[in-house]
Amino acid sequence: MTPRTGTRQRRFATPPSRVRPWRPLGLPSHRASTATLAAAYPFLVPPALQTGVPVGLDALGGGVFCFDPWALYAAGELTNPNVLLAGVVGSGKSALAKSLALRSVAAGRRVYVPGDPKGEWAPVARAVGGVVVELGPGSPTRLNPLDAADSPEAHGQRLRRLATVAATTLHRDLRPAEHSALDAALTAAEHASRPTIGGVVAALVRPDATAARRDGVTVADRSHDGTDLAHGLRRLLSGDLAGMFDAPTTDPLDHAASMVVLDLSRLGADDDALAVAMTCAAGWLDAALGTARTPRWVIYDEAWRLLRQVAVVRSMQAQWKLSRALGVANLLILHRLSDLDAVGAAGSEARALAEGLLADCSTRIVYRQESDQLTATARALGLSGPERDLLPALPRGTGLWKLPRRTHVVHHLLAGPDEIRLIDTDTAMREEE
Repeated sequence: MTPRTGTRQRRFATPPSRVRPWRPLGLPSHRASTATLAAAYPFLVPPALQTGVPVGLDALGGGVFCFDPWALYAAGELTNPNVLLAGVVGSGKSALAKSLALRSVAAGRRVYVPGDPKGEWAPVARAVGGVVVELGPGSPTRLNPLDAADSPEAHGQRLRRLATVAATTLHRDLRPAEHSALDAALTAAEHASRPTIGGVVAALVRPDATAARRDGVTVADRSHDGTDLAHGLRRLLSGDLAGMFDAPTTDPLDHAASMVVLDLSRLGADDDALAVAMTCAAGWLDAALGTARTPRWVIYDEAWRLLRQVAVVRSMQAQWKLSRALGVANLLILHRLSDLDAVGAAGSEARALAEGLLADCSTRIVYRQESDQLTATARALGLSGPERDLLPALPRGTGLWKLPRRTHVVHHLLAGPDEIRLIDTDTAMREEE
């Protein structure tokens, strides 16, 4: 073919299909820190994270990877201290959460686990001299959900907690008239020095006539408005939830404890009971969260069970929003992002609340995900294509750490046989040697 005018024919010494490879340069291999490599190859290796407790090795840079949400927030690396941790069963996410808690305690942080559905955190707490509170059928422990710090906000805190418990037991949102009835009943119960659920139920059944007239309703209407509430809350007095929240608190919270774990393993697979227990425990923790000045982890293990309860998600969102003011870093542990489907359909208020929890987690740690979860995970967490494609290939104990301005792949390393023994969740799957 004759070339066009003004073009130049090119001749190749060898055919294009036989491109010669570069010869090896013969230079010795070189190892350097991630800080040095980042200067030479900034597009390959992000700056190392070396502030906080050691987690493991950075798979890209080879250096030690450390993490501390409070220090990173102070440095402007994070917009909030909250953390999401997701991974399929057996990927190593529980081991990461427990070792992060242990090492944080050693660094002077405190850890609260307001609900341990499987009883796996108790050995961890006891190992660091912490407190384990067992709650459930057969336990003498009582937690009063109306406990609150002595402050002008106490009534509002109790009312929000009661509304959450009632909505959970009724499996629906409360109507405006029910909110008014609950407010009046709580006010009546607060005339006692230590208000309890029993006092609230009694005030719902027999409303105060003076308060009803002041609110512009009849006693009969007020009693009718509180009927369903009384039935829902009575479950805590004589129903399937009795014996846990029906009396003054028997175990006052030790504010100086390095770790506090609420062991809910006696509740079994009852999601209602778990949600109510964790909501009631919030009152038990509020005083410590509002007065202590030491940074604290609040860890929500098996959080996929909580996300099924819209009222509980609302309560959690309020705590997420206050995390910076309280010095709290919330850690939300899920199996997969499709757990959000249990909350509600896309576009619903319930789904928006749950997605808001994820949005308020500046740090997203993703362990191995199945291939059918990749699109939803990438969309929910804002992962790039290479980050998404990496997830199904991650080996056990290795996670993708996505921060606002950096991404790391981290091999979590255990600190010896003592730590392995404390955080091992697979002993039942292995035969004794």
